[in-house]
Amino acid sequence: MLTAKQHELLNFIHQRLSATGVSPSFDEMREALDLKSKSGVHRLISALEERQFIRRLPNRARALEVVKMPDIAAPAVAVAPMAARPVTPAAANDTIEIPLHGRIAAGTPIEALQGTEGFAVPAALLGPGEHYALEVSGDSMVDEGILDGDFALIRRVDSARDGEIVVALIDNEEATLKTYRREGQMIRLDPANRSYEPQRYDESRVTIQGRLSGLIRRY
Repeated sequence: MLTAKQHELLNFIHQRLSATGVSPSFDEMREALDLKSKSGVHRLISALEERQFIRRLPNRARALEVVKMPDIAAPAVAVAPMAARPVTPAAANDTIEIPLHGRIAAGTPIEALQGTEGFAVPAALLGPGEHYALEVSGDSMVDEGILDGDFALIRRVDSARDGEIVVALIDNEEATLKTYRREGQMIRLDPANRSYEPQRYDESRVTIQGRLSGLIRRY
């Protein structure tokens, strides 16, 4: 029988593999389960491996395979402060409606978070936490695979670590989607396109409004 945390991690891995075909990173697993360190994730992975629920694929980084799922669901687990709900595998055709807050620049900052339409998203693409969607405008993040017209799925957070792609609000007026870097008392927002220069601001001018958690592209 699995513990609640083991069951929660197994579901998270299963959902991510079903949605993207790629295993989540240890940092993503640590964050999804609200663990303080990656060592806790390693222990959970080892326990699931010993019980033959997952296996590691040889010669590939971040490669996990779900071998089986438990027959009986574990008790409901609170996975986010905004909403306590059971963590169960999302069916492929399940959708969740999240707010669509207009367009956000992946180039020169523009006004963002305008409008509150609904946007249907496959449930398997969303991890724990509160999310919203933004339509991407511009091409400054193309080297990260973020294209003009994509829909960015944003997990609402108010802090960031170096290297994370975030929604940064500048001077409480303009928002942009960039890679976050801290330089002392300055915040550097890096594009992923050599045609654009990094943007630097005093930390007092920048508010983090969310972190990129996924993309949806319509053809």
